[in-house]
Amino acid sequence: MKAFERVWMGFLKHKLSVSLYKKVLLILHESILPHMSKPVLMIDFLTMAYDVGGAISLLALNGLFLLIHQHNLEYPDFYKKLYSLLDPSVFHVKYRARFFHLADLFLSSTHLPAYLVAAFAKRLSRLSLTAPPQVLVMIIPLICNLIRRHPSCRSLIHRPSAEGGMASDPFIMEEQDPAKSRALESSLWELEALQNHYYPNIVRAANVISRALSAQESDISELLELSSYELFEKEMKKKFHTVPLEFEPVQGLLGKKHDITADHFSL
Repeated sequence: MKAFERVWMGFLKHKLSVSLYKKVLLILHESILPHMSKPVLMIDFLTMAYDVGGAISLLALNGLFLLIHQHNLEYPDFYKKLYSLLDPSVFHVKYRARFFHLADLFLSSTHLPAYLVAAFAKRLSRLSLTAPPQVLVMIIPLICNLIRRHPSCRSLIHRPSAEGGMASDPFIMEEQDPAKSRALESSLWELEALQNHYYPNIVRAANVISRALSAQESDISELLELSSYELFEKEMKKKFHTVPLEFEPVQGLLGKKHDITADHFSL
């Protein structure tokens, strides 16, 4: 075990290519750390990888998770860094499922301060406005789970939504420090906006905030790796009794309501 440890520590002192860096981080938590006599020796390597940004930071999360929960690693700016990783690109990376699985675990503690949980819920809510449907069906239940775990954040769904949307929202999206984001002063008006989404499953998920939240959390494990192809296949298998061809029903044979032809002629 010590020889195995020395080999890896010696190997990681060399400058690695980006592709090799990613391969090491992919196997670190399963094939390297469990076989080391002192896994804490990997603290510097993992914290440096976590600070790199992008996909490398996402891949470093697995190893950091083990060190934090099993070896009492203290990382003062861990949640601040995790918060900064939430940007539109995270919905499209190859390791999206891994990232949100671990983010959900890190945010599962009921001892986290309300401002921190509110900042994550609000940032996810804002990002959901431009997220693809296969991500939204997972993000909305995740946000609701955060509210369920932390009742002090329920003000985000009970506070009246700002009529001006982003213009009057006190939340500061560009702020990288969750403590300064003013999320607790805001509301999740973005989820209310998603109640008008074109995909019915997203409308149903977003409608949850209009009712009293149940105490039981939603299981998002099966939604983490959902693809747009799977969504399409699921919709194709549905049996429709009627298929609406118009958003507004026609009035007689000459057109829609308020149509100039229907206003002046009738059949």
